[in-house]
Amino acid sequence: MARPGRSWGRARDGRGVVTEQIVKPRRPRVLVVDDLRSNRELLEGRLADLGYDVREAKDGIEALEAVDAEEPDLILLDIDMPRLDGIAVCEKLKAHPIRRLIPIVILTASNDRDMKLRGIAAGADDYLSKPFDAKELLIRTKVLLRQRELNQRLDATEGVLFALARAVEARDRHTIHHAERVGRYAEAIGGAQGLGAEDCDLLYQGGVLHDLGKIAIPDAILLKPGPLSPEEFSVMRTHSIEGERICLSLRSIAHYLPIIRHHHERIDGAGYPDHLVGKDIPLGA
Repeated sequence: MARPGRSWGRARDGRGVVTEQIVKPRRPRVLVVDDLRSNRELLEGRLADLGYDVREAKDGIEALEAVDAEEPDLILLDIDMPRLDGIAVCEKLKAHPIRRLIPIVILTASNDRDMKLRGIAAGADDYLSKPFDAKELLIRTKVLLRQRELNQRLDATEGVLFALARAVEARDRHTIHHAERVGRYAEAIGGAQGLGAEDCDLLYQGGVLHDLGKIAIPDAILLKPGPLSPEEFSVMRTHSIEGERICLSLRSIAHYLPIIRHHHERIDGAGYPDHLVGKDIPLGA
């Protein structure tokens, strides 16, 4: 029942189609970093015409402060600037675990090949040559902003999965924080074996997700205080396959799937679900 004084109707066009939006789109935020005011004003004018929310910074220090204050969706970054140049800014942002996903376009002189290569080596996603071509600016910004939007959606989806994984272990007071510990132990073992930071991070994340499939196990089995019957244990063993099934359609976490599916395999083949032996077991599992 509608509250007095409040309309629950929907705005519709002449054909009866709903025209209002549930979530109003936010204008993409673009940070323009250049020590020359004329360049900043030129880019701001063109980007504002495209409907973007444009912020400015006149050097690398201001750029980092602007990112700290409000994370942009795209950065147009000049290289040759006082205090902190664009290469250093790019390296700092691309080394950050979260901000490395912000697309960065370096701004260079059209004939400065070495500077373009330096920018790309620092992690820049693209480059624009001066003087700027309006059509090229439009296409490059649209492509990178679309990529940014997709990355954010993938991050949100992954976040839901990790929240689910932690919710699963919270169902059982005996296993609370178990997944986190497994992830930390796996990460430490990987580091001790000489694996790189990216592989160690994969081990940690895979450890957190490894028991996600237990969400499909009935409480009567998962929380049973005594030993499981053979039939109940058969159901419990399906959690690794269920975890893989839950994550299977998400390409962004495909690298976790072998860990999720095979974390109960044993080197002698007595594990499950596929009874893999020795080196057939994926390294992460």
